[in-house]
Amino acid sequence: MNRIVPLILAIALFMEQMDSTVISTSLPAIAHDIGVGPITLKLALTSYMVALAIFIPLSGWMADRFGAKRIFRAAILVFIVGSVLCAISNSLIAFVLSRFLQGMGGAMMTPVARLVLVRGAPRSELVSAMALLTIPALVGPLAGPPLGGFITTYFSWHWIFLINVPVGIAGYVLSGIYLPEMERRNPPPVDILGFLLGGIAASGIVFGLSVISLPALPTSVGIASVSAGIAATFLYIVHARRHPAPVLDLKLFRNSAFRAATIGGTIFRISVGAIPFLMPLMLQIGFGLNPFESGLITFVGAIGAITTKFLARRVLAFAGFRTTLIAAAVVGGVMTFANSFFTPATPYLLMISILLIAGFARSFFFTSINALSFAEIDDADASKATSMSAVLQQISLALGVAVAGAILEIQTSISGGPLNLEDFHIAFMIIAGANLLAAIPFLTMAKNAGASVSGHRLQMREVETTAGK
Repeated sequence: MNRIVPLILAIALFMEQMDSTVISTSLPAIAHDIGVGPITLKLALTSYMVALAIFIPLSGWMADRFGAKRIFRAAILVFIVGSVLCAISNSLIAFVLSRFLQGMGGAMMTPVARLVLVRGAPRSELVSAMALLTIPALVGPLAGPPLGGFITTYFSWHWIFLINVPVGIAGYVLSGIYLPEMERRNPPPVDILGFLLGGIAASGIVFGLSVISLPALPTSVGIASVSAGIAATFLYIVHARRHPAPVLDLKLFRNSAFRAATIGGTIFRISVGAIPFLMPLMLQIGFGLNPFESGLITFVGAIGAITTKFLARRVLAFAGFRTTLIAAAVVGGVMTFANSFFTPATPYLLMISILLIAGFARSFFFTSINALSFAEIDDADASKATSMSAVLQQISLALGVAVAGAILEIQTSISGGPLNLEDFHIAFMIIAGANLLAAIPFLTMAKNAGASVSGHRLQMREVETTAGK
């Protein structure tokens, strides 16, 4: 495979990864321009994640049916169009729908890019190619907050979306020249009913929780949306049990390691999803910082996440999945609770240190949970597990934003005034509690669960052998 291929794919994915984080520091400025409150813009964050959750399961099928190269290039175009529409949006509805369109493009880009590499690269080159593809996932969250804050502070928030246009066009042209043509396959018919029920379930629950406390809409709208989402969830469960190839296979939950990883990971991500929404708003509204200054503080969590990637393998081999996950959940919860004591008088060095440790804990948790999810899954079910994990990841992150926004809205309705620092402190305390709950599913898990992947059993044997001597 031409070495430029992984680079082209990585650039496109960097655009998608960065755009998912770059908006967080710009929310107050965008809200001011389109005439809504900053909390209301949680709809823009959740719509992007819900779009990812809905369309990720279709990406593999579409790549097989129409060709991976064609779908990847189409996804870039959809993402570009969504970016332009975001930049020119002048109302909440237009902005939310534009973000949803962006999410549709992003949902196709990431899985299809991995598919292109897996099918096109020789096995001897796959590790190196995949290493290039992981760079956007590491650098995107790192560059997003300060870059978004810088552009918003010294130029205009519109440019955080418009810069995607030249990057996207370059990716589209280069992918047309260098990406290999992939052989089309004949996948089984797509589970259309399952896709529709899953989409209604995800969007109904997340949208309903997002708007249930918005003053602009009657509470009944949110309740009806959540009810429709819950009903669709139950209907999907019934449908998936009968369908021979459901879009999301619930039989995966029979595996105890996958079940624990999914439940614990979902709870943890709800907490984590709230933080990129709460922290920039607190720093700007509660502390009076500009977007660039808040971005320089919040991005340190990504530094902690990147550093942990080099340590995770050794830690898992030494401690195993169970101990690592429980410790990471507890440390993450404690550090999140510490955010509730931040004030303008708190030394920036202390704040950065706490955010850095929190980044370490979150990265250890996610690295461990992603590996544990597949530790006891057969190769034949790997693609199903990938789709299920990706969908639940986006839904839980979106729920985190929705829950955080609801907490703030309830606080302001109780106080009868505008957002203040105390409202954010209460929100962080509640989110920290959810963070700690993520440890519960692992308390009853065997100490050597997933040892074939973590190497923990081998590590224990070496220690016992050494002690015996």
